[in-house]
This record gives sequence, C-alpha cells and structure tokens, in this order.
Amino acid sequence: MRILPFVVSALITLLLILLLNNKWGSVPPVARFLSPQQGFWQNAEAVDHDFTEDLQFESLKGSSDVYLDERLVPHIFAEHDEDAYFIQGYLHAKFRLWQMEFQTLAAAGRISEKMGNDPRYVAFDKEQRRSGMVWAAENALIEIEKDPETKASCDAYTAGINAYINTLTINNLPFEYKLLDYEPEAWSNLKIALFLKQMSKTLSGNDDDLENTATKNGFSFKELMYLNPQVPDSLQPIIPSGTLFATAGILPQKPADAESVYFNETDSLQLTQVSKPDPNNGSNNWVVAGSKTKTGAPILANDPHLELSFPSIWYEMQITTPNINAYGVSFPGSPNIIVGFNDSIAWGVTNSQRDVRDYYKVEFKDETQMMYRFNEQWVPTQLVVEEIKTKNGSSVFDTVPYTIFGPVMFDHRHSDKLKFYEGIALRWTAHDPSNEARTFYDLNRAKNYSDYENAIQSFTCPAQNFVFASKSGDIAIWQQGRFPARWYGQGTYIMPGSDSSYMWQGFIPQVENPHAINPEQGFLQSANQRPVDSAYPYFIPGNYIVPRGVSIHQKLSVMQQVTVEDMMKLQNDYHSVFAASVIPLLLKNVQEKDLEPDAQRYLAIIKQWDFNTVPGATAPTIYQSWFDSLESLIWTDEFNYASSELKFPDEQTLFEYLVSDSAFRYIDDINTTEIETLPLMITRALNKASKILKTKEEKGIMEWTKHKNPTIYHLLRTALMPFSQQVAVGGWSNVINATTTSHGPSWRMIVHLDHETEAYGVYPGGQHGNPGSRFYNSFVDTWAMGKYYTLFFMKKLDVGDDRIKWKMNFNPAV
Repeated sequence: MRILPFVVSALITLLLILLLNNKWGSVPPVARFLSPQQGFWQNAEAVDHDFTEDLQFESLKGSSDVYLDERLVPHIFAEHDEDAYFIQGYLHAKFRLWQMEFQTLAAAGRISEKMGNDPRYVAFDKEQRRSGMVWAAENALIEIEKDPETKASCDAYTAGINAYINTLTINNLPFEYKLLDYEPEAWSNLKIALFLKQMSKTLSGNDDDLENTATKNGFSFKELMYLNPQVPDSLQPIIPSGTLFATAGILPQKPADAESVYFNETDSLQLTQVSKPDPNNGSNNWVVAGSKTKTGAPILANDPHLELSFPSIWYEMQITTPNINAYGVSFPGSPNIIVGFNDSIAWGVTNSQRDVRDYYKVEFKDETQMMYRFNEQWVPTQLVVEEIKTKNGSSVFDTVPYTIFGPVMFDHRHSDKLKFYEGIALRWTAHDPSNEARTFYDLNRAKNYSDYENAIQSFTCPAQNFVFASKSGDIAIWQQGRFPARWYGQGTYIMPGSDSSYMWQGFIPQVENPHAINPEQGFLQSANQRPVDSAYPYFIPGNYIVPRGVSIHQKLSVMQQVTVEDMMKLQNDYHSVFAASVIPLLLKNVQEKDLEPDAQRYLAIIKQWDFNTVPGATAPTIYQSWFDSLESLIWTDEFNYASSELKFPDEQTLFEYLVSDSAFRYIDDINTTEIETLPLMITRALNKASKILKTKEEKGIMEWTKHKNPTIYHLLRTALMPFSQQVAVGGWSNVINATTTSHGPSWRMIVHLDHETEAYGVYPGGQHGNPGSRFYNSFVDTWAMGKYYTLFFMKKLDVGDDRIKWKMNFNPAV
C-alpha cells in the first residue's frame, strides 16, 4: 500500500513539472517566470544599485568614459566618433533593449510572431507588410550604407547593441522578454532603417484619401474643398504672412479626363486602415531672436507631441568626441541626438502634416495578380510572398503585388468592396531611397546656419519643420521634406492607375520648400499649421491644426525682454484660444428659456470660465461636450449615408463658417421637415450634452483631468496596466500644452544660446526601461507639474561635479 501514495505523488510532481515548464496560450512558462534565479524577480533593481562598470570590447579604437548623473543621463566622452556610437548603441540596449526591438518588429509586421495569433495582430502585420515598410527600410539602408560616414556610425551603433545582447543570460533578460517568452535577436543596420520608417508612418501616415473617396456619392469635389478649406481664415502660417514666394519651379498638368473619371466619378469606395496614426501627432516649436530677449541671445523651445508611453520614446544623453559635443534626446534604435543642441546651435522639430501618400486603383488581368493594366498594356507585377509567423508556430501567408506605384495595400481578399481584378496601390515618399540618418549626423556637428541648411537637405520623410538658432544670433525655420508637386485636387481621392497620367510629375524643388531666416517680427513658430498663406504657388493638402499656432503667435507677438521662464510658462500654457473664440458664439445663440434645468446649471459654469483647461475645472468638460454635440447635430445627417469611418470637417472649419454665416446650409437637418436654425441647434446641443454630463457628474468624473483621463501606458497597453501611470494634467490637442488621453508633449526643451549655453528639459518617463528600476518613471511628476531639469552640459573638467554618480569605462580588449 505504501507504493500507491508514492506513485500518486510522482505523477502529481510530473504533472506540475509539465504544467509549469511549458507555455499555455499567452501564459509564459510559470516556473521559469517565477523562478528566483531566472524569473521576473531578477528585474527588481535595488534603490542603491551601482551602475559603475569597467568594460572591454575588441571593436573599440580607444578609451572612453561615460559619466552617469543623478538622473541616469549618460555623458559620453570618447576619443573616436565610432566609439561614441558603439557606446550609444550599448547604452540604448542596456536601458531600452526590449522597447527598441519591439518597435522594429512592429515596423516589419512581426507582432504576431511574439504576441500570438490573435486576428488583430495578424491584421496589423498584414497592413505593415502591404504598406511596404520593409521594402522602404531596405531602400533607405542602401542609401545609408552608400555614405561612408553614416555607414560607419550605424555599423558602430549596431555593434554596440550586439555587444550588450551578447552579455545577456536568461536571468537578466528585460522583464517583457520573460513575460512574452522570447529572446532578443541580433541587431542590424536594417533595424535602424525600420525604426526610422516606423516614425515615417507615425508622422506621415495620416492622409484622408480613403475617407474622402468614401464621401464621393454625397459630396462633390467643390463641396469637399469647401468643407476642408486650404487656407483657414484664422491661419497664422509658419512663414510670416505676406512673404513673397518665387514662381513655381514645376507646373504639374492636370489630366484631360480628370473632370469625368476623377472628380465627377461617384464610386464611393469604402476602405479602412487597420492602424492609422493619431491625427494629433504634432508638436510645438518656436525661436525668439536676441532682439526680443532679455539677454540679447536667442532662445529656442520645442515640445514634440507623440504617444506618451513607458518606456519613453526618448532617451536623454550627451555625446562628446573631438568632432561632436551634442546634448538632447535620442531615439533608442537610432544613432545621434535627434532634438537638442551643441556648442554652437540648437534645433527642434514639429511635424509638417503634409500629405505625401496617394492611392491608385489598378486592374489585374486575372486572379493571379501577375499582370496589371498600365499604359494600354499588361505589365508584370512583382509578387512578394509574405510569411507572417505566429507565436503558436503556425504561419499566415499573404502575397503582395508590387506595381509601378508601390505595393497593393487593398484587394478583394481584404475588402468585399473590391472585385477580384481590382487593387489599391500605395505611393508614398517613405518608399523612396533616402538617408535621414545623415541629417542628424550633420546637425550634431553643425556650427552655423549654413551647416544647418545643408544638414536638413537629406531629410525627406516624414517631413518636419526644423527650427534653428545659433550663438551668432541667427534664427530660422525650414519645412523640410520631399513633397510631390500636385495639380489642384490631385491625391484628394483614390486615383486611376491605368496609365501614367495621374502619377506624380515631379517634386517641389528643395529651395522652394517654405522657409524663413531672421524675420523682422523677431520670432518664428510652428505648431502643425499650414506653413504658408495663399500666395504659395503649390497645392499642399494636409491635416493641419490651426489653434495652437494662433495662440503661440499671439503670445510671442507681444512679448519683449523674453526670458527662459517666459518660455517655460508658454510651453505649459493651458489657455484655449479656440474655446475663447467659440464660447461667445455659443452664448450669443443659446436659447436659455428652452434649456433643461441641468443644462442651465452647466451654462452658468461656462459663463464664469476663463478658458483655461486646468486639471480640476469642470467648465472644459462642459464646453467640449457641448461643442462635440453641436458637431454631431450639424454633420451627422449629411454623413450618415456611409460608414461611421467618415470624418467630419475639423472644428476650426465649423466655427469659422458658423461665425461668418448664421444661415450656414449644413445647420439644417435634412432628415426633418423643420428648418433648424443656429440658435435651435446650439440649444439642442447643450441639452443633449447635459444628459452625458449628468452621468459623468454622478460618476465623479466631471473634472477635466478625470474626464479625459490622461495616462502614460506601457507599450503593451492594457496587458501591463500596473506599469502604466495616470497623470493629473490639463490641456487639450488645440491648446499649447497639448495633452490628451494618452498623447502630448513627449519632450520639453528650452535652450538659451547665451555665451554659456543654458538649457532645460523634461520628458514624461525615465531613463530606464525596467519597471523594477527607480529610474523607470522618475521624471513623470516633474513633467506633470510643468517643471524642468537643468540640462547638465558637461565638460571633461566637470568630472568632480556632485551631479555625477557613476562612471562606466569602455576600453579596447587587451
């Protein structure tokens, strides 16, 4: 009888070993994950962890020192540029490896391989592949490696990453690898290019061509342009109004049949992207000349607006060699300082919002998709078989035809709206060979305006507004990118792809890109608005944002004796210039006698509002709900014939039409016999909003910060909510402090180019990607309070400074 308990115990033990050492669905092997020796416990970092190290690597040319300050910001001092890039790669990997690899996996359409065979992951991966992301990266890599200097910097950076990866064991893998149960693969220069192309998608992938095409059976081209005006009345352009522009260097010709087969063709094909970038991906930057500052030296400010995440998209550092002394933030996954300053200049970026993607409808000869009609003949496609591996070991195959335009992004397998012989191909400037790495390589070394102007010319996509200041006193801005020269209306809809007549006919000459240097007004600013007034000789559609540019222009216009503190206050400004314009219109037209009791109570709060979107106020919540309801009442009847994916005209357009024309024809609800007026609709909107607001009030989420719930999420989003963080901040997308639900100022920087550079910065995250480190989110509270860190622009003589806490020595292997 004694044998029976033994057998049962042995079987239970074997069963537990089987259960705990194997994956079950998305659950990693529990025994290994919980193991004190190998599991997530090993990622807990002591508060007094010592980052001091002595390291030796064969590929290093000389000795280098890295001084880590009290915020874990590294200050690299290297004898050779290649060693500095090796160390940058090593540090990026040491503190952000999982993040940088995961982002490049996403760029390449390989999420399913690590996350599982969820249909959502597979659909995302298919779209990335059909967008030509890897193809674009391969084209860029050819250009990067043609250039001896960018090749050398990328080779060294990649070697540094791999040097760190080679030190890893199972027990010290970053936490996310253990959770998802996979290990890092070797880094390559292609991954650098993939990361840069993912940024291209994030910042230039928000075109409206598909949405516009879906409106064709309801709105004519003339009506669509009316609802999406090229030059809003309120516009304060990036390049000062009244600037004289040269005659267009290229004059694209509209096809003879454009009216019949393009503008007036009513095929309202409805196609939807799986993953479309946030339309609020933008930024603020400005520069004030010495003529307006207290010290007589320029001050430059920049706050890029991106998705707020843990780990942060940015990694702060300083790189010093005999040829470089640059400080700022870098992208884990790419060499150089991306936004920052050096001994002589400072630079920053905002997104141009320009449309550089178009779609073409092609006709295949048959279901094989091996041939398509072009210029009255059948020409071969290039068929690329994409294998999407999934975590469970299975694969999904997708054959992507490539055409003269680019990859076919949609066909009958992805939409029942397309026939078997139809496809929609994507033309995108990000597909073209380019070397954006060269731009930052040169900016890090730039000494003056001429160097800056030369540096940015290699930057093609995603187009950016590069703001500049130098210690010699120059200030400037260029909207830099490679922009197709379009005839009026080109690219508004999906275009015919049967011949070459609708193809891009060339690009706007680089010298004609919008730019300004040392303007009479004494400042320059960009906030994702249209860059130029109506005098610019090209058709330049885009997803522009008006209000922030108006706010910044108004503030800077009246400022004198400007200080760094003034710039800090401006970056954190919560005032809504848009709400300040809209509220008088609402109050003038609301019919108070027809308001329900709750609506009357909310109206009283609005009447007392100072238009500041501060965290604890309820008025911003009331206002936004009221205006959202008004938009819905005015537009839904005209747009309800199609899918819910259709995009309403932006709020600035609606306001400008309502304030200029109280009989604006879209006010009337076409589904009723009654003739609705503006006062009636504004009153209805508040009554409608009051029901929503009452529910929020009962739930205790009426305060603005509770209403919008600003949260910094881990990159795995809801899968790692314990490693996310809510922040009690105000602001909105059309406010200078443009913080929304999970999006906002990802890096605030102010640089005062006095005799001794004075710089300040902060980002909502921390230097370490490890959730078990005290440096994981150590900057968040400072950022949320609108405060800054003094940026320690270290000199070698500062080695004894109290701010330095650890030192890493890098030497050639003996």
